[in-house]
Amino acid sequence: MNLIVPDLARQRPVRGFSKPRVAIVHYWLVSMRGGERVIERLLRLYPDADVFTHVYDPSRMSATINRSRVTTTFIDKLPMSKRLYQYYLPLMPMALEELDLSGYDLVISSESGPAKGIVTRPGSLHLCYCHSPMRYLWDHYHQYKAQANLLARLAMPTMYHRLRNWDVSSSARVDRFVANSRFVQQRIDKVWRRQADVVHPPVETTLFRPSGERGDFYLWVGQLVPYKRPDIAVDAFTANGLPLLVVGSGGMSKRLRARAGPNVKFVERMDFDELRSAYARCKAYVMTAEEDFGITPVEAMASGRPVIAYGRGGVLDSVEEGRTGVFFDRQDAESLVAAVDEMEHFLRHFDPDDAVRQAGRFAPEVFDAKIAELTSVG
Repeated sequence: MNLIVPDLARQRPVRGFSKPRVAIVHYWLVSMRGGERVIERLLRLYPDADVFTHVYDPSRMSATINRSRVTTTFIDKLPMSKRLYQYYLPLMPMALEELDLSGYDLVISSESGPAKGIVTRPGSLHLCYCHSPMRYLWDHYHQYKAQANLLARLAMPTMYHRLRNWDVSSSARVDRFVANSRFVQQRIDKVWRRQADVVHPPVETTLFRPSGERGDFYLWVGQLVPYKRPDIAVDAFTANGLPLLVVGSGGMSKRLRARAGPNVKFVERMDFDELRSAYARCKAYVMTAEEDFGITPVEAMASGRPVIAYGRGGVLDSVEEGRTGVFFDRQDAESLVAAVDEMEHFLRHFDPDDAVRQAGRFAPEVFDAKIAELTSVG
């Protein structure tokens, strides 16, 4: 599908403003994760932008986001919305369409949950920065359905069928798509049949640095939930006997601890300095999930350490096999054991400077320059 993209440099400012007015639409603001870090960076690029979202919890947001003017949809006023917002998913398309964005020249939607379906005026530019098409509607649908309770499983076929139709039709409202990785670029083409530019998310690489101190352990960091596949790491290192440090908490914690060998250590949380030290001292960072992009491998490389990763998803954009890391091709413990063995040999000729240089490709300034170019806003 080919669309004519407006050139904002030729648009007249509205309502007497001397520069284009910018709106940023994010699905929900209830925790600080990768998507919210992108919003922070967009607000640095466009400090006068107004923010729109379904649900907003200021107590969980950063000062950068809280300094902005945040407008919520009616979802925010529904009972227990800050905890149960995902249960209101069927209402979110209508809620988005009720937002009045007619006064904005540039609208940037941040898509992973429903955000791109807003209605914009003809002369504006709607750029969608897509972290992923909604996984629970598309390729992960059957996985989510299998894990849902009985009532949800009964409701999902009809409800999600309608949501898929809206999701596809609303993709035509976007003037320009931007994907956070080549993997997501392919998913956008598959689901919406739209082309997308690739702009990787900003990673604060300067916060991490190599260390002369080296430990003997491998490192895994993340939520202990099924799609992150921590079980693969625990089983692989229990089998090979090498030290593994698992940092994170979640519903799988008790089960993983019960099956882990004595060489696997669990830590529920670390403060930033502790985590930064763990990155810099580990033998290598281990990533077992198929991520849309994956920020933690970049943080590990910025710390001068190599990465062992499941060779699918966004990690193919960030890790250079044979120079900054090693991939395994099956999402199981046996394949990871083989990759760890390969890493033991790889470490003999690994150069930490290669990892640091590779991580620099994902610095925030790179993100800023590419987004500014695509939006044509000076």
